[in-house]
Amino acid sequence: MNELVKFKFYENALQANRDKQILAESGINSFIANEQLIQSDWLLSQAVGGIQLQVFEKDLEKAEQTLRDYNENQEFSLEVEHTIENPEFDFVCPKCGSNHIYRDEKPGGVFGLSLLFIGIPVKVPANLYHCYYCGNEFTH
Repeated sequence: MNELVKFKFYENALQANRDKQILAESGINSFIANEQLIQSDWLLSQAVGGIQLQVFEKDLEKAEQTLRDYNENQEFSLEVEHTIENPEFDFVCPKCGSNHIYRDEKPGGVFGLSLLFIGIPVKVPANLYHCYYCGNEFTH
């Protein structure tokens, strides 16, 4: 007989449902146990073993491989997403290493003061940069 086995454990229902959807797209039936119980009283999570994703015993290896492949592909897509060809600048974000950055073009500092004192705006390039990937602001 093909029985359900505990496949993965989660702290929140969002992660469990994401993995359930990934498995469903690959044709693997899975079920989430304890989701409603823990959402109604999260203190029971320890007592019941957390939110459980269950699969049929015959699908266990395929489910493990499917999630492993998905996570590897997701890491690769993030790597590609935050690296661009022919970047405008020859440096990278100090926080995440992405070369997908842009210079802050907002007027301020000398620009605002020159408008106030001489009536002519003088734009001075800002040294503040932003990373598209992680949102980090830094100077260079």
